[in-house]
Amino acid sequence: MARNLLKRRARQNDEEGFSFRELTASVSGPIMFFLVIVSVIFVMSVFFRVSDIQVRGNTHYTDEEIIRAIDIEEGDNLFFFDRFAALSRVFAKLPYIDEVSVERSLPNRVIITVSESQALAYIVLGEENWTIDHNCKVLGKANDDELQGLIPILGISPGTLMIGEPLQTADGDERIVNFIAEVLDQLEGRGLYTRVGRVDFSDVNNVEFTLDNKYVVRIGNGNNVEYKFGMLISVLSQLLEGDVGIINVSDGNTAHFSPT
Repeated sequence: MARNLLKRRARQNDEEGFSFRELTASVSGPIMFFLVIVSVIFVMSVFFRVSDIQVRGNTHYTDEEIIRAIDIEEGDNLFFFDRFAALSRVFAKLPYIDEVSVERSLPNRVIITVSESQALAYIVLGEENWTIDHNCKVLGKANDDELQGLIPILGISPGTLMIGEPLQTADGDERIVNFIAEVLDQLEGRGLYTRVGRVDFSDVNNVEFTLDNKYVVRIGNGNNVEYKFGMLISVLSQLLEGDVGIINVSDGNTAHFSPT
């Protein structure tokens, strides 16, 4: 009986010891996890601070202007930097920025790459000239010297113009704005924009522009704009140096040249 009593006590001690070890393990697990998390945060906050900021692709704005707009500076934590909020800030503050990316390069570098809008044309509102890019984004006011090489857009009535926002007409007609954007995109994409004197939208169904100071190009309405410009390029490739006249691609199916 004494021997059985000793066995029961030994088994009880083993069970109590196991329970204690199990309890210790269950408590130490969360503590260890917490300590690891704290250690990681400490390492990130101490060792991953920005010490090198590089800006690429900018010409209109300085490095400092872009860095200020994004609101990042040396000493900021690399992992806690909110890139999405930064992108919103830069578009709001710098209208010439068309695209921007912010890349984190460990351990301490931030690379900002921008693509800037190019003033391609301008419209007149009262006594002010306002520049726009090929997407009809309003870039700002311009003096006479800054208008050199830009395309005047005639025949539209601008509404309230906001820098960095799309062009608006007085009657809010987005179709005309989209039509203008298509024309400007084709002129830029096909390398014609430096050869254009003006684009006249006075009659939205009979839009025309001057080219090389010797052609009037009639593109008609906003249908099949890309195809019409393709026909225009084909006609230009067949004209002789001394030809002057009207290039009509307005029906969207055929192209005609009428000498004048």
